[in-house]
Amino acid sequence: QVQLVESGGGLVQPGGSLRLSCAASGFDFTTYTMSWYRQVPGKERELVAGISGAIGSTDYADYVRGRFTISRDIDKNMVFLQLNSLKREDTAVYYCFAYGHWGQGTQVTVSS
Repeated sequence: QVQLVESGGGLVQPGGSLRLSCAASGFDFTTYTMSWYRQVPGKERELVAGISGAIGSTDYADYVRGRFTISRDIDKNMVFLQLNSLKREDTAVYYCFAYGHWGQGTQVTVSS
């Protein structure tokens, strides 16, 4: 059974940082791309970053490039998203996605 469980969200001030985690199970972690998406109410879910399964190459949406970093720990079957220099517009529910499955999401709120 495929499971993706996110954690690490919270309330942070503008300019602050958070580290999101996604624990994956039920599939070959190194075969599939792992991605982070985010969604705000009334808008479509949008891709934030991805990391490929085979070689771990990364890609980012333009609006987070240089501020967010996606990484993984193969031994622990976990993917991380380091969020730095957070802006109010980064406020959203962040979701982990892989192998056609979504996690439950974790809320990130950037506010003073």
